[in-house]
Amino acid sequence: MKATIWLRSASILALLHAILHTVGGVYGAPAPGPQQIAVAAMKSNIFPVMGSMRSQWDFYHGMGLAVAIFLTAEAIIFWLLSNVVRKDEVGLQPVLVAFLLGYLALAIVSTQYFFLPPVIVELLIASCLLMAIVAVRRPERR
Repeated sequence: MKATIWLRSASILALLHAILHTVGGVYGAPAPGPQQIAVAAMKSNIFPVMGSMRSQWDFYHGMGLAVAIFLTAEAIIFWLLSNVVRKDEVGLQPVLVAFLLGYLALAIVSTQYFFLPPVIVELLIASCLLMAIVAVRRPERR
């Protein structure tokens, strides 16, 4: 398959990852019991940080939104790269390798600190990026 198709697949998966992260992670309701108690504790302790009053929940929620924004930006970048790869396959290899390594590192972190569904999506995105790199390297693709 062409690198364009692999990059568009990575784009769709990254957008799906962003949507599910936002709906389930950032705006998902904590389950009754220990999760609600933990969230309440994170929200109730407010302290000064660099001239602002913030809680641990502010940092947690803000970082969740930041991740959703970056995943969405990556989805857009992958789609744009799917158009650019037609014109400059070899020049995009370092960019694709950087994203591939980033997604592999993210999958390792997700394995360590989160749970299986994001790991699966991140590995699928990494696979699409790897396949795009392989498609770009084939001389017969030109």
